[in-house]
Amino acid sequence: MARGENIDVSRRDVVKMAGASGLVGLSGVAGSASAQENPPIGNFPIQGNPTFGFTVPQSGPYSSEGQDELRAYRLAVEHLNNGGGWVDNWSDLTGNGVLGNQVEFVSGDTATDADTARQTARRMIQRDRAIMLSGGSSSAVAIAIQELCQREKVQYMCCLTHSNDTTGKSCVRYSFREMFNAYMSAQALVPPVTQEYGNDNNFYQLYADYTWGQTVQSSMSRFFGEAGWSELNSVATPLGTKDFSSYLSQVPRDRTDVLFLNHYGLDGANSLSQARDMGLDQDMEIIVPLYNRPMAQAAGGAIEGVFGTVAWDSQIDNPPSNQFTSAFNEKYSRVPSGPAQLAYAQTLQYAAAVERAGTFYPPEVIRQLEGYNYNNIGMGEETMRACDHQAQRAVPVVKGLPEGEQQQGQFFEIVNVTPRSKLGYACDEGPAGECELGPYE
Repeated sequence: MARGENIDVSRRDVVKMAGASGLVGLSGVAGSASAQENPPIGNFPIQGNPTFGFTVPQSGPYSSEGQDELRAYRLAVEHLNNGGGWVDNWSDLTGNGVLGNQVEFVSGDTATDADTARQTARRMIQRDRAIMLSGGSSSAVAIAIQELCQREKVQYMCCLTHSNDTTGKSCVRYSFREMFNAYMSAQALVPPVTQEYGNDNNFYQLYADYTWGQTVQSSMSRFFGEAGWSELNSVATPLGTKDFSSYLSQVPRDRTDVLFLNHYGLDGANSLSQARDMGLDQDMEIIVPLYNRPMAQAAGGAIEGVFGTVAWDSQIDNPPSNQFTSAFNEKYSRVPSGPAQLAYAQTLQYAAAVERAGTFYPPEVIRQLEGYNYNNIGMGEETMRACDHQAQRAVPVVKGLPEGEQQQGQFFEIVNVTPRSKLGYACDEGPAGECELGPYE
């Protein structure tokens, strides 16, 4: 298969099991019985083995997260084809590919840029004939790709995207999100933060000036405002800013009790480190609403005492979390991050839905995920809502450790895993009230 300069040569060399039944040659049609029952749509029916397309930021401010996502995607494909990890415990999966067909994959760089991501995804769909795409780190990237996937009728399994808009006003039928959103982060942060800092504070926000940062800013304003806090100002900063000193110098030290830094990835590490270097932490508390292990590692001692939320963490002690941590560490000799867990989980969730549907036909796979209840990825009982394709799930709240207490893969303590019963909104409320999923076909 031809590849362009922006698609990594990373299709997995498929090892076919000798004598395995149910496999078709490259000239055959995967799931040929279902191909006869359902009309062609998108890249269905599949010619040969199914191809997954992984769109990850391998350059730009979110590249550290992208590297860990790609590791997890590779591991997920390996386990789908050969067994291992969660595949061995999920009744829907066999460890012999998907519907008896070995899975292949391509990967491409989004450069943390929506236009670049859209071009990368389009090549995967049109040239590589990918039946499913997954990826993201920037919500602008995720939204751009899911809009393309809706038009092309190719399913998209969001990895890391935290904007309210992803499953709100920008939702589509062909996309699903496991990650919680900014709305839920604010809901989860208010109780422990107000318990520690009180109910009467002035706060100031710096936020990344795109869909993610904008919805974090509005969510923090709403829920901390309802808790009794007063917002002094919110200031937008461009994505990819390296020097935040001009923005940080405008924060009124004499009136600000809490500073929200609504930045992520390398941007978040830079803004937090620079705020510490300027001594802002001596005059006010600092909150980073969303961060993870790569970002915390880059920030080092600057995260001490800083509240935030994370997608998942290896400290969460239950069988699925421990099994994933063990498998990832065995493969890569490193502790997995939250984005890695999302990438692995979304790949397996799609494959399991295909197995339940008995076909790769996208409308049937989508219906298998809508309203699906599960408890197999380490975050307790979850539901993938049918109304907006948003997972109803718990949200871990964390607090940064002092640099002297940080260890490999552990940079913060888990303050609380807020249960899903304390979070979210009805299908006609909040972000979901703006969601119109669009057609199956």
